Amino acid sequence: MGTVDGGGGGGGGGGGSKSGTVKQLNVGGKLFSLEASSLSLSLSLDSPSPNPTFVDRDPALLSAILAAIRAPSSAAAAFPARVLLDEAHFYGLHEQLLAALSPPPLRGFSVSLASTLCPASEPYPTALAPHHDGSLCLAHGIGQVTYYSPALDHLATFRTHLHRITSLRQLPPSLVVLGSASAPGLHVYDFLEGRHVASVQWWDPTDTRVSKAKVIAIAARPPADAADNNSPILATFESPHRENCIVVVDPVTLKPTQEIGRQSGSAAKSSTPDRVVHLPALGLVFASFVSSGAFGYSGYMRLWDIRSGNVVWEVSEPGGAGRSSRFGDPFADADVDVKQQAIYKVCSKSGDVAVADLRCLGNDPWVYMSSGPRGSGGGYGSVLHCHQSQVFVSRKDGLEAWSRLEEQRHNTGDLAEQPGTKERGIDERSYRSCYVDTEEDAKRGMIQMMEGGGDRLFVTRVEMQGVEVWETSHLAGAIPLS
Repeated sequence: MGTVDGGGGGGGGGGGSKSGTVKQLNVGGKLFSLEASSLSLSLSLDSPSPNPTFVDRDPALLSAILAAIRAPSSAAAAFPARVLLDEAHFYGLHEQLLAALSPPPLRGFSVSLASTLCPASEPYPTALAPHHDGSLCLAHGIGQVTYYSPALDHLATFRTHLHRITSLRQLPPSLVVLGSASAPGLHVYDFLEGRHVASVQWWDPTDTRVSKAKVIAIAARPPADAADNNSPILATFESPHRENCIVVVDPVTLKPTQEIGRQSGSAAKSSTPDRVVHLPALGLVFASFVSSGAFGYSGYMRLWDIRSGNVVWEVSEPGGAGRSSRFGDPFADADVDVKQQAIYKVCSKSGDVAVADLRCLGNDPWVYMSSGPRGSGGGYGSVLHCHQSQVFVSRKDGLEAWSRLEEQRHNTGDLAEQPGTKERGIDERSYRSCYVDTEEDAKRGMIQMMEGGGDRLFVTRVEMQGVEVWETSHLAGAIPLS
């Protein structure tokens, strides 16, 4: 889409265009000069006339749109973002305005608390589902779902038939997939209309134990691209008899197509995975389970081949399958960076972060990295989340971000072989960490959930209302002193 050339003034439009024809608009008695290629089809193809095309709309809204596009960091919020985005659709400027209103690329070393989203009723979150465009679906209270647009404007709130929603994912363009630990089935709703679309059940007519299965976790959707249209929905189901598996659901027909990793659930090593990640480039599914009690943490990680359904790698801590140089320091949480093709975990006792290259897995693939000066609180209760080739780790004393040095990435964000590194291709010296919050931020409470969407990080805290939105500020960077 073309750029906006002209601007509205009290008496006339701006100058000529270097890259296209200038279109004169008379919007409610105020003149504007815009590049024709940036306008909607109906306006740009209007019959030629020596007089400006008259548009019977509010000129103040167009002025605010142009101001926001030209100078996002300095545009005053004279109108709600939702109003401006709706108006921008008419002129064909929606994409440009949305890009201008979006935060800068998320950088762990410069993020800060930008805002807090708090639903009007029952504001305690139970599940988060951000999307790659920066929008957010939030489950809260007794079965309520609230949708915030990419500009974080409230667009819809509706109540589902579930008592408490514990897992939630967006399914573009306007669907949300949700599950509850208190009711069976995977349920699909249209979040703009508040309408129930379908329900998916896991059952086996040959096994009476498999019925009334509840959803424990739903895999996040891969980044939006041409190959993402038919990416399947992956959800973990658990029946009352603890039989469990990962069910693959077709996103178009909303019908189950495959079962992966069916387990009895009679032991900790066969418990239902509480995190599942789809790795389409490798044809793998990552699943993990972790529990804590009086004797500390225990859990497992597994990789399944999505085509055959076979386990290709697994590790259990403490002890069990696989080997670890940190015996007695089991992981508290784990996640996968899909782009880097790496598994990250945070140790429950030391609080150290470990990384393993998915392409070089073995009995002990972990490389350990110690935290900074505020990392003395260990890893008990820590939450780990991978987003945009960065690793965010919550601790008792704050929120920590880990990232790889740019010169170590070959400008791709992928893990690469470095001179003098271990054969697994990971060098702990190429990682850096920092605390992104202040001590006052940490005093608000332990982080309970953390999810990334677009250039935002969404955070909830124990017994705290609303969702914190962390962004990189437009003002982050060099500040002139003169």
